[in-house]
Amino acid sequence: MLFDTPPPLRVETSPPVPLFHKASAFPGRRRVMAAPVLLESSFVHDLGAAAVTTAVFLLVLQFWEELAKRGVFEQKLGRKLVHISAGLVFMLCWPLFSSGTRAPFLAAFAPGINIFRMLLLGHGISKNEATVKSMSRYGDHRELLKGPLYYACTITFSTAIFWRTSPIAVAAICNLCAGDALRISWQALYMHYFHTFGFIEESWRMVMGFLVASLAAAFVESLPISTELDDNLTVTVASMLVGGLVF
Repeated sequence: MLFDTPPPLRVETSPPVPLFHKASAFPGRRRVMAAPVLLESSFVHDLGAAAVTTAVFLLVLQFWEELAKRGVFEQKLGRKLVHISAGLVFMLCWPLFSSGTRAPFLAAFAPGINIFRMLLLGHGISKNEATVKSMSRYGDHRELLKGPLYYACTITFSTAIFWRTSPIAVAAICNLCAGDALRISWQALYMHYFHTFGFIEESWRMVMGFLVASLAAAFVESLPISTELDDNLTVTVASMLVGGLVF
């Protein structure tokens, strides 16, 4: 009994793994390849969204140009309708884009085109009497190098830099497009609109922020500097600066 031999050790072996096992031969291949495919598909998606958005934006402008050509509205009223509708309709298209990093820049392409249109028309390189009539106060093509050009620039900048996840973009564009009494109403509507897509928060705190930004925009618009420069520029810049503090 003193020299009993210990029981033999059991050596457990796993079944051999085939050399060309499909599931584990390249374990990271699917994961590595998925990222470029997703990036490529989101980029293609955003290109399509940019094409649709640009078409919608230009159609809105074309609609008012045709009415101006036919003399449906008095010139000052027609200009105001272009001013209100173009930016607000443009923002409605933002949910078409993906969450990719290129999306805001592709979205900004639509108003960006209008920057070049204003430069060409304003310098007399290109001629379009309907556009000049729908966007100017007195029918002078050189007017497009001021208010309409600043309008296109500020919307392009707000889109590319702040985008739909920032209430600053909503405040800046709504304050730019809408009149004094309607600014807070439009901001509240777009807050709810973008909240339904999960882009921004919907709360009373946000409403108060929009109210402060609207009051600041109205105050700056009443100052002499807005006449000397242009309220399309000063109102938007004020909205961005105040929005950066309250949001």
